Amino acid sequence: NSPPREVSYSPAIPIEAFDVIIIDECHRSIYNLWRQVLEYFDAFLIGLTATPTKKSIGFFNQNLVSEYTHEDAVIDRVNVGYDIYRIRTKKTEQGDTIEAGTTVSIRDRLTKQERYETLDQDEQYLAKQLDRSVIAPNQIRTIIQTFKDRVFTDIFPDRSGEWLPKTLIFAKDDEHADRIVDAVREIFGEANEFCKKVTYKVGRQTAENTIAEFRTSPRLRVGVTVDMIATGTDIKPLEVVMFMRDVKSPAYYEQMKGRGTRVIGDDELLKVTPDAGKKVRFVLIDCVGVTETDKTESKSLETRPSVSTEKLMLQIAQGDRHSDSLRSLGNRMLRLDSKLNEVQRKRVAELAGKPLALIAGELIHATNDEKLTEAAQQQFNTAHPTEEQIQQAFEPQADELVKPFHNPELRELLETYRRETDQIIDDSADELIREGTGYNIERAEKTIASWQQFIADHKNELDAIQLIYSQPWKQRHLSYEQLNDLAEDIEQPPYNIAPQEVWQAYALLEKLKAKGAPPSAKLPALISVLRCALGLAHELEPFPELVNQRFDAWLKQQAQSRSLSTVEAKGDAFTEEQLTWLHRIKNQIANNAEFEIDDFDLIPDCREQGGLLKAQQLFGKELNTIVQELNGYLIA
Repeated sequence: NSPPREVSYSPAIPIEAFDVIIIDECHRSIYNLWRQVLEYFDAFLIGLTATPTKKSIGFFNQNLVSEYTHEDAVIDRVNVGYDIYRIRTKKTEQGDTIEAGTTVSIRDRLTKQERYETLDQDEQYLAKQLDRSVIAPNQIRTIIQTFKDRVFTDIFPDRSGEWLPKTLIFAKDDEHADRIVDAVREIFGEANEFCKKVTYKVGRQTAENTIAEFRTSPRLRVGVTVDMIATGTDIKPLEVVMFMRDVKSPAYYEQMKGRGTRVIGDDELLKVTPDAGKKVRFVLIDCVGVTETDKTESKSLETRPSVSTEKLMLQIAQGDRHSDSLRSLGNRMLRLDSKLNEVQRKRVAELAGKPLALIAGELIHATNDEKLTEAAQQQFNTAHPTEEQIQQAFEPQADELVKPFHNPELRELLETYRRETDQIIDDSADELIREGTGYNIERAEKTIASWQQFIADHKNELDAIQLIYSQPWKQRHLSYEQLNDLAEDIEQPPYNIAPQEVWQAYALLEKLKAKGAPPSAKLPALISVLRCALGLAHELEPFPELVNQRFDAWLKQQAQSRSLSTVEAKGDAFTEEQLTWLHRIKNQIANNAEFEIDDFDLIPDCREQGGLLKAQQLFGKELNTIVQELNGYLIA
């Protein structure tokens, strides 16, 4: 090895040549030869970096002049925040064992030549050996298939499903990237222009052309890279950053994650992702546990993903002062404000007494972990305050911050605006609307534990419901109040879960077979999970589908009871107009778990067609009996 080059004095460039030297990307440009150059000059040194390391801070004698945090950038709309979605597979987490007697393909690393061998003993491998000494194609396919299945239900439920959000996948090495590209093209059933590799091995010019295409082309939806787009490359339309490799360096991880934070104009985004609307966040999909080790300076601002915005505002108005709750609320209000027009912003400011963006910024700034810890350290005179001390110190400030949300009119207006912004783009048949992030194993287990505690705590109410189910179906009628009270209780502390979460947790842990996604409304979801808890069903079935099946069966029973043949029993027991009204009753029960006589004048679809008077004209004295029977039979 040759010795390092030395920097020596040059009269042509004296040491006093500069008064100030500004060092960009100083986390990587202050070492070796460049350090000698910097120390040669008698000048003030100013370092700039988005990812300061301990070594770079030490170089500047810990003289941190100015700091602009991720939270500051999100509040100022310089960057967007992010949510985390976790995908786990058995091989990724635990490795696996190939049993003795199995014929396996073995490939030479250098020549790529393959041969087949039959194992004479069990071959056990660890997760860290994946894509190193062991290649498991199904592990990659499982991850990509899960991404495809969940992207428009869990991750971006407000999209049409036609345009996959621009996605960047980080692979372990070039060969791993090749296998990922093949899996993406195969599982999405798309051609080469849908997914491309961007690594140094494809050649710099080809890679740079692909990067340019990735920025602007609607056809190229997925890029797979190792290091080439990890730092210094802006692809503003990116909305998904997927880690299929772990990263040990905190600074490098921040740089990689930063590929998704770039803001982009609405018109520019729509050119490449026509159903995107606005870019208000990106999603970090963690397939290897990269987010679960303490390496990151910037954190997701969303800490209460399972709680709806409406419920979160109510809980805070009723006394929730935890910093996680206020941070989540600030994050959601910031995203909502970015979607409002000036008239809406003015209306909110009038009710709140200040702009919504300012309220959000105050909530996010105040719940910064360092500030919370410093306040508790001063109040309790300890270097290591407990979580309880941190929250206790924060509570007086939290009381001031949440005052605007004590106004129910403001909460109602914000929820109205939120619903309007969520409904602008979604014209697909997908009814699953969720906010926040997907489930991981630990969270699913906690959800099941909370649900089981809820079942134990509400034994009396559930015994009463089970008694109702034991009655003949004509006498059954679960009241809306009973179900709504249970739904309200389960969403309150100490449970803090929604019926839809219970469904997804059971499905994820494979403790119950789930037919499809959970209903978007909480009462139908609650009925499905309650039926399993009461032993009335052994699999989770979407309640609206169950109602449709039972409605068809009820029509056949009606046809038979009115002396019609089973061949004619597809609704011929009623006139076409009566059948239309019966479908309206059925739809209301499917979505709200109850239909009452008053609903004829309350539901727009019924009221606009004549309401209760019209229904009485069509069904006469049978109307009350039919409504009662449908409530009992369809909810059974």
